[in-house]
Amino acid sequence: MAGSGASPLARAEHFVWLTARVLEQRRFAHHFLDGGADAVETALASYLGEDGGYGYALEPDLRGPVSQPLHVAHALRVLDSIGRCEGPRVERLCRYLSDVSTKDGALPAVHPSLRGYPAAPFVPVVDDPPSDLLATGPVVGLLHRNEVWHAWLFRATDFCWAAVEALEESHPYEIQAAVAFLDGVPDRTRARAAAARLGRLVRDQGLVVLDPERAGEQPVAPGYAPGEHHFAYDYARTPGSLARGWFTDEEMNRALDFLAAGQRDDGGWPIRWREWAPGTALEARPGVTIDALLMLRAYGRVIG
Repeated sequence: MAGSGASPLARAEHFVWLTARVLEQRRFAHHFLDGGADAVETALASYLGEDGGYGYALEPDLRGPVSQPLHVAHALRVLDSIGRCEGPRVERLCRYLSDVSTKDGALPAVHPSLRGYPAAPFVPVVDDPPSDLLATGPVVGLLHRNEVWHAWLFRATDFCWAAVEALEESHPYEIQAAVAFLDGVPDRTRARAAAARLGRLVRDQGLVVLDPERAGEQPVAPGYAPGEHHFAYDYARTPGSLARGWFTDEEMNRALDFLAAGQRDDGGWPIRWREWAPGTALEARPGVTIDALLMLRAYGRVIG
């Protein structure tokens, strides 16, 4: 067992072995213990549905076996992180995306097939859901980042550009989705211009806490849980993100200090969104912990 004087990585490792699903155990081993990518991909495949999408609560807040766009975004992040976002697996995934797209050629946040299965109250199921940047942006951005070319991408990319450039008022998760799109899309000049405008919007609308010690003084977005604040690293997850330019070095370092200090006594990082069922919070925390370690390492922080 990792003691109180152990490194952040050692403490996190104990937490992962104690609490994580096989997928997060394999991801941790790959990123921090020289584990192979094949094992991660095998673990991820257990969430694959016969329709080519992903289900089985890969994204813990959506339960049940049915494939969902938000599960696909989660799967693509995993595949991208291990250098496997390519080939037949992604071709099958794009066919699934085509099948569940709206008339705009983009993705709904929640497909109606989820009806009847448990899901978080903040992801309502409706019969005819609209296209949603929250679901579409990260998927399109990651596919472009990995130079995937598929017919589905054309209209979905157009939808994302229109949605991003029309944003006047927003909330943190939608902005994160926009950044994920802009960080991957090929037109870098247009992406930089759009990102600069979004950075001003984020600061003007108070969608980021710039002084973590005063987070309690800043309101959260409507519908968010108490304390569900967002910080500079939530937008600029790596130094190469377009969102990094939104923050000064001092602001970024303050946020990273806060992130590093957020590791709990059990070795894991907390979730900040609403905990609506005990199992979902337990399943989500190892992924949040891996993300925190990867962000700290990307910014040159010593984790052990």
